[in-house]
Amino acid sequence: MDASGAGGTSAITVAAFKQVYAPRDVENALADLSESASEALRTMYEKMLKAGGLRFSVKPSALPEMDQLYDELPNFSEPLDDIRRQLALCTESDDRLELAPILLLGGPGIGKTHFARRLAKMLGTGYGFVGMSSLTAGWVLSGASSQWKNAKPGKVFETLVHGDYANPVMVVDEIDKAGGDTQYDPLGALYSLLEQDTAREFIDEFAEVPIDAGDVVWIATANDARYIPEPILNRMNVYQIAEPDFEGACRIAQTIYAEVREGHSWGARFPETLGKDTLERVARLAPREMRRVLTAGFGNARLAGRDAIAAADVEIDRTAKRQRIGF
Repeated sequence: MDASGAGGTSAITVAAFKQVYAPRDVENALADLSESASEALRTMYEKMLKAGGLRFSVKPSALPEMDQLYDELPNFSEPLDDIRRQLALCTESDDRLELAPILLLGGPGIGKTHFARRLAKMLGTGYGFVGMSSLTAGWVLSGASSQWKNAKPGKVFETLVHGDYANPVMVVDEIDKAGGDTQYDPLGALYSLLEQDTAREFIDEFAEVPIDAGDVVWIATANDARYIPEPILNRMNVYQIAEPDFEGACRIAQTIYAEVREGHSWGARFPETLGKDTLERVARLAPREMRRVLTAGFGNARLAGRDAIAAADVEIDRTAKRQRIGF
Protein backbone atom coordinates (compact mmCIF):
# COMPACT_ATOMS: atom_id res chain seq x y z
CA MET A 1 0.00 0.00 0.00
CA ASP A 2 1.47 3.39 -1.06
CA ALA A 3 0.92 6.71 0.61
CA SER A 4 2.32 10.18 0.11
CA GLY A 5 4.65 11.17 2.89
CA ALA A 6 4.97 14.61 4.32
CA GLY A 7 7.26 16.97 2.50
CA GLY A 8 6.09 15.90 -0.95
CA THR A 9 8.14 12.71 -1.00
CA SER A 10 6.61 9.28 -1.51
CA ALA A 11 6.91 6.87 1.37
CA ILE A 12 5.85 3.24 1.41
CA THR A 13 3.27 2.64 4.10
CA VAL A 14 3.22 -0.85 5.57
CA ALA A 15 -0.34 -2.07 6.02
CA ALA A 16 -1.34 -4.94 8.24
CA PHE A 17 -4.85 -5.88 9.30
CA LYS A 18 -6.24 -5.47 12.77
CA GLN A 19 -9.63 -6.46 14.12
CA VAL A 20 -11.32 -3.39 15.59
CA TYR A 21 -14.42 -5.34 16.64
CA ALA A 22 -15.41 -9.01 16.85
CA PRO A 23 -18.26 -9.99 14.49
CA ARG A 24 -19.36 -12.54 17.08
CA ASP A 25 -20.05 -9.69 19.53
CA VAL A 26 -22.14 -7.97 16.89
CA GLU A 27 -24.04 -11.18 16.09
CA ASN A 28 -24.88 -11.64 19.76
CA ALA A 29 -25.99 -8.02 20.13
CA LEU A 30 -28.19 -8.31 17.06
CA ALA A 31 -29.76 -11.53 18.30
CA ASP A 32 -30.52 -9.93 21.67
CA LEU A 33 -32.42 -6.98 20.20
CA SER A 34 -36.07 -6.79 21.15
CA GLU A 35 -38.82 -6.11 18.62
CA SER A 36 -39.12 -2.58 19.92
CA ALA A 37 -35.40 -1.86 19.58
CA SER A 38 -34.13 1.03 17.48
CA GLU A 39 -34.25 0.27 13.78
CA ALA A 40 -31.14 2.40 13.32
CA LEU A 41 -29.28 0.16 15.77
CA ARG A 42 -30.44 -3.00 13.99
CA THR A 43 -29.36 -1.59 10.62
CA MET A 44 -25.98 -0.59 12.02
CA TYR A 45 -25.31 -4.11 13.36
CA GLU A 46 -26.19 -5.57 9.96
CA LYS A 47 -23.79 -3.19 8.22
CA MET A 48 -21.05 -4.06 10.71
CA LEU A 49 -21.47 -7.76 9.98
CA LYS A 50 -21.36 -7.13 6.26
CA ALA A 51 -18.21 -4.99 6.51
CA GLY A 52 -16.36 -7.29 8.93
CA GLY A 53 -14.14 -6.16 11.76
CA LEU A 54 -10.76 -5.94 10.00
CA ARG A 55 -9.20 -2.56 9.26
CA PHE A 56 -5.82 -1.42 7.98
CA SER A 57 -3.20 -0.71 10.62
CA VAL A 58 -0.51 1.32 8.89
CA LYS A 59 2.90 2.74 9.59
CA PRO A 60 5.78 4.04 7.45
CA SER A 61 8.23 1.35 6.37
CA ALA A 62 11.12 3.68 7.15
CA LEU A 63 11.60 6.98 8.91
CA PRO A 64 9.73 9.50 6.70
CA GLU A 65 11.49 12.49 5.19
CA MET A 66 10.25 15.32 7.38
CA ASP A 67 12.39 18.29 6.30
CA GLN A 68 9.63 19.96 4.34
CA LEU A 69 7.20 19.48 7.21
CA TYR A 70 9.65 21.31 9.47
CA ASP A 71 9.75 24.10 6.87
CA GLU A 72 5.97 24.24 6.56
CA LEU A 73 5.47 24.33 10.32
CA PRO A 74 8.56 26.07 11.72
CA ASN A 75 6.91 26.63 15.12
CA PHE A 76 6.15 22.90 15.61
CA SER A 77 9.70 21.60 15.83
CA GLU A 78 9.30 20.25 19.40
CA PRO A 79 6.34 17.91 18.72
CA LEU A 80 7.87 16.97 15.36
CA ASP A 81 11.12 15.99 17.10
CA ASP A 82 9.23 13.73 19.52
CA ILE A 83 7.17 12.15 16.73
CA ARG A 84 10.32 11.43 14.76
CA ARG A 85 11.85 9.70 17.78
CA GLN A 86 8.76 7.54 18.26
CA LEU A 87 8.65 6.68 14.55
CA ALA A 88 12.32 5.69 14.63
CA LEU A 89 11.49 3.01 17.18
CA CYS A 90 8.50 1.41 15.46
CA THR A 91 9.87 1.50 11.90
CA GLU A 92 12.84 -0.64 12.97
CA SER A 93 10.64 -3.41 14.35
CA ASP A 94 7.42 -5.29 13.75
CA ASP A 95 5.66 -3.23 16.42
CA ARG A 96 2.56 -1.30 15.52
CA LEU A 97 2.70 2.47 15.26
CA GLU A 98 2.40 4.02 18.72
CA LEU A 99 2.28 7.77 19.25
CA ALA A 100 1.54 9.24 22.65
CA PRO A 101 -1.51 11.54 22.82
CA ILE A 102 -0.56 15.12 21.94
CA LEU A 103 -1.93 18.41 23.25
CA LEU A 104 -1.00 21.52 21.26
CA LEU A 105 -1.37 24.72 23.27
CA GLY A 106 -1.31 28.15 21.68
CA GLY A 107 -3.29 31.11 20.44
CA PRO A 108 -5.98 30.76 17.78
CA GLY A 109 -4.79 30.34 14.23
CA ILE A 110 -1.17 29.22 14.71
CA GLY A 111 -1.49 26.03 12.66
CA LYS A 112 -2.55 23.43 15.22
CA THR A 113 -5.27 21.80 13.10
CA HIS A 114 -3.14 22.01 9.96
CA PHE A 115 -0.39 20.17 11.83
CA ALA A 116 -2.78 17.31 12.60
CA ARG A 117 -3.87 16.98 8.97
CA ARG A 118 -0.28 16.93 7.77
CA LEU A 119 0.61 14.28 10.34
CA ALA A 120 -2.22 12.05 9.09
CA LYS A 121 -0.99 12.51 5.53
CA MET A 122 2.59 11.67 6.52
CA LEU A 123 1.52 8.51 8.33
CA GLY A 124 -0.76 7.42 5.49
CA THR A 125 -3.73 6.83 7.78
CA GLY A 126 -7.25 8.15 8.28
CA TYR A 127 -8.38 11.38 9.90
CA GLY A 128 -11.25 12.24 12.23
CA PHE A 129 -12.18 15.65 13.61
CA VAL A 130 -14.31 16.84 16.53
CA GLY A 131 -14.70 20.58 17.10
CA MET A 132 -15.48 21.10 20.76
CA SER A 133 -16.29 24.82 20.54
CA SER A 134 -19.37 24.15 18.40
CA LEU A 135 -20.38 21.04 20.33
CA THR A 136 -24.12 20.81 21.00
CA ALA A 137 -24.22 17.30 22.50
CA GLY A 138 -21.98 15.92 25.21
CA TRP A 139 -22.03 12.43 23.74
CA VAL A 140 -20.34 13.31 20.43
CA LEU A 141 -17.28 11.18 21.32
CA SER A 142 -18.95 8.30 23.11
CA GLY A 143 -22.38 8.05 21.45
CA ALA A 144 -25.78 8.17 23.12
CA SER A 145 -28.02 5.33 24.22
CA SER A 146 -30.22 3.98 21.43
CA GLN A 147 -33.19 4.55 23.73
CA TRP A 148 -32.85 8.30 23.20
CA LYS A 149 -34.58 9.96 20.28
CA ASN A 150 -32.25 10.66 17.33
CA ALA A 151 -29.39 8.89 19.13
CA LYS A 152 -26.38 7.77 17.10
CA PRO A 153 -22.85 6.48 17.58
CA GLY A 154 -20.03 8.76 18.66
CA LYS A 155 -17.25 10.07 16.45
CA VAL A 156 -14.69 7.51 17.64
CA PHE A 157 -16.95 4.59 16.74
CA GLU A 158 -17.85 6.09 13.36
CA THR A 159 -14.23 6.78 12.44
CA LEU A 160 -13.07 3.24 13.27
CA VAL A 161 -16.09 1.22 12.14
CA HIS A 162 -17.00 3.16 9.00
CA GLY A 163 -13.44 4.08 8.06
CA ASP A 164 -10.60 2.01 6.60
CA TYR A 165 -8.04 2.32 9.38
CA ALA A 166 -7.50 0.97 12.88
CA ASN A 167 -5.08 3.78 13.75
CA PRO A 168 -6.50 7.06 12.38
CA VAL A 169 -5.42 10.47 13.58
CA MET A 170 -8.27 11.81 15.73
CA VAL A 171 -8.31 15.54 16.40
CA VAL A 172 -10.20 17.04 19.35
CA ASP A 173 -10.11 20.71 18.44
CA GLU A 174 -10.38 23.45 21.09
CA ILE A 175 -10.70 20.95 23.89
CA ASP A 176 -10.65 23.80 26.42
CA LYS A 177 -13.98 25.05 25.02
CA ALA A 178 -15.87 21.80 25.61
CA GLY A 179 -19.47 22.52 26.50
CA GLY A 180 -22.35 20.26 25.55
CA ASP A 181 -25.51 19.65 27.54
CA THR A 182 -25.75 19.24 31.28
CA GLN A 183 -26.40 15.49 31.24
CA TYR A 184 -23.09 14.41 29.69
CA ASP A 185 -19.46 15.31 30.27
CA PRO A 186 -18.22 15.86 26.68
CA LEU A 187 -14.70 14.88 27.72
CA GLY A 188 -15.71 11.91 29.86
CA ALA A 189 -14.91 9.34 27.18
CA LEU A 190 -11.33 10.60 26.92
CA TYR A 191 -10.46 9.29 30.37
CA SER A 192 -10.54 5.76 28.96
CA LEU A 193 -9.73 6.54 25.31
CA LEU A 194 -6.39 8.19 26.15
CA GLU A 195 -5.26 5.12 28.11
CA GLN A 196 -4.25 2.38 25.67
CA ASP A 197 -5.30 -0.54 27.88
CA THR A 198 -8.85 0.72 28.47
CA ALA A 199 -9.17 2.07 24.93
CA ARG A 200 -8.80 -1.46 23.56
CA GLU A 201 -12.25 -2.31 24.90
CA PHE A 202 -14.05 0.97 24.41
CA ILE A 203 -17.84 0.66 24.37
CA ASP A 204 -19.84 3.25 22.47
CA GLU A 205 -23.11 3.92 24.31
CA PHE A 206 -25.17 3.58 21.14
CA ALA A 207 -23.55 0.44 19.71
CA GLU A 208 -22.92 -1.32 23.04
CA VAL A 209 -20.29 -3.63 21.55
CA PRO A 210 -16.58 -3.25 22.40
CA ILE A 211 -14.26 -1.74 19.80
CA ASP A 212 -10.47 -1.51 19.88
CA ALA A 213 -9.52 2.17 19.86
CA GLY A 214 -6.10 1.50 21.37
CA ASP A 215 -4.14 2.49 18.26
CA VAL A 216 -5.87 5.80 17.58
CA VAL A 217 -3.41 8.72 17.32
CA TRP A 218 -4.85 11.48 19.49
CA ILE A 219 -4.17 15.18 18.92
CA ALA A 220 -5.97 17.81 20.98
CA THR A 221 -5.68 21.56 20.52
CA ALA A 222 -6.37 24.29 23.05
CA ASN A 223 -5.78 27.95 23.75
CA ASP A 224 -5.68 27.71 27.55
CA ALA A 225 -4.72 24.65 29.60
CA ARG A 226 -6.45 26.02 32.71
CA TYR A 227 -9.80 24.87 31.33
CA ILE A 228 -8.71 21.28 30.74
CA PRO A 229 -9.18 18.70 33.53
CA GLU A 230 -5.91 17.66 35.14
CA PRO A 231 -6.46 13.90 34.50
CA ILE A 232 -6.62 14.62 30.76
CA LEU A 233 -3.52 16.80 30.84
CA ASN A 234 -1.67 14.01 32.64
CA ARG A 235 -2.50 11.57 29.83
CA MET A 236 -0.98 13.72 27.07
CA ASN A 237 2.33 15.13 25.92
CA VAL A 238 1.76 18.89 26.16
CA TYR A 239 3.47 21.34 23.80
CA GLN A 240 3.30 25.13 23.94
CA ILE A 241 3.28 26.32 20.33
CA ALA A 242 4.63 29.81 19.74
CA GLU A 243 3.87 32.09 16.82
CA PRO A 244 6.39 31.76 13.98
CA ASP A 245 8.86 34.56 13.45
CA PHE A 246 8.82 36.57 10.23
CA GLU A 247 11.18 34.18 8.46
CA GLY A 248 8.93 31.29 9.43
CA ALA A 249 5.89 33.21 8.24
CA CYS A 250 7.56 33.66 4.85
CA ARG A 251 8.03 29.90 4.59
CA ILE A 252 4.38 29.35 5.52
CA ALA A 253 3.30 31.88 2.88
CA GLN A 254 5.36 30.12 0.22
CA THR A 255 3.87 26.76 1.22
CA ILE A 256 0.32 28.07 0.94
CA TYR A 257 1.13 29.67 -2.43
CA ALA A 258 2.42 26.31 -3.68
CA GLU A 259 -0.69 24.49 -2.40
CA VAL A 260 -3.04 26.90 -4.19
CA ARG A 261 -0.94 26.88 -7.37
CA GLU A 262 -0.61 23.09 -7.52
CA GLY A 263 -4.28 22.56 -6.71
CA HIS A 264 -5.49 24.11 -9.97
CA SER A 265 -4.66 23.46 -13.61
CA TRP A 266 -4.25 27.18 -14.23
CA GLY A 267 -1.46 27.22 -11.67
CA ALA A 268 0.99 25.82 -14.22
CA ARG A 269 1.30 29.22 -15.90
CA PHE A 270 2.59 30.80 -12.66
CA PRO A 271 6.15 30.48 -11.29
CA GLU A 272 6.89 27.97 -8.54
CA THR A 273 7.81 30.65 -6.01
CA LEU A 274 6.60 34.11 -5.09
CA GLY A 275 8.76 37.15 -5.72
CA LYS A 276 10.51 38.64 -2.68
CA ASP A 277 8.33 41.76 -2.35
CA THR A 278 5.12 39.79 -2.80
CA LEU A 279 6.21 37.10 -0.36
CA GLU A 280 7.06 39.63 2.35
CA ARG A 281 3.71 41.35 1.88
CA VAL A 282 1.79 38.08 2.21
CA ALA A 283 3.87 37.01 5.22
CA ARG A 284 2.47 39.91 7.25
CA LEU A 285 -0.92 38.21 7.25
CA ALA A 286 -2.31 35.37 9.30
CA PRO A 287 -2.13 32.18 7.21
CA ARG A 288 -5.94 31.95 7.03
CA GLU A 289 -5.82 35.32 5.30
CA MET A 290 -2.79 34.26 3.25
CA ARG A 291 -4.83 31.68 1.38
CA ARG A 292 -7.64 34.12 0.69
CA VAL A 293 -5.47 36.96 -0.62
CA LEU A 294 -3.25 34.63 -2.66
CA THR A 295 -6.26 33.08 -4.39
CA ALA A 296 -7.49 36.59 -5.21
CA GLY A 297 -3.95 37.55 -6.23
CA PHE A 298 -3.82 34.86 -8.90
CA GLY A 299 -7.02 36.30 -10.38
CA ASN A 300 -5.78 39.88 -10.16
CA ALA A 301 -2.59 38.93 -11.97
CA ARG A 302 -4.48 37.30 -14.83
CA LEU A 303 -6.86 40.25 -15.15
CA ALA A 304 -3.76 42.40 -15.57
CA GLY A 305 -2.40 40.01 -18.21
CA ARG A 306 0.46 38.76 -16.02
CA ASP A 307 1.61 35.24 -15.15
CA ALA A 308 3.05 36.14 -11.75
CA ILE A 309 1.52 37.69 -8.66
CA ALA A 310 2.85 41.18 -7.97
CA ALA A 311 2.80 42.77 -4.54
CA ALA A 312 0.01 45.07 -5.73
CA ASP A 313 -2.14 42.00 -6.48
CA VAL A 314 -2.17 41.13 -2.78
CA GLU A 315 -5.12 43.10 -1.46
CA ILE A 316 -4.80 43.74 2.26
CA ASP A 317 -7.70 45.58 3.85
CA ARG A 318 -7.76 46.86 7.41
CA THR A 319 -9.47 43.79 8.84
CA ALA A 320 -6.91 41.48 7.23
CA LYS A 321 -3.86 43.16 8.75
CA ARG A 322 -2.49 40.78 11.21
CA GLN A 323 -2.18 41.32 14.90
CA ARG A 324 -0.47 37.96 15.17
CA ILE A 325 0.95 35.32 12.89
CA GLY A 326 -0.94 32.04 12.82
CA PHE A 327 -2.98 29.50 10.95
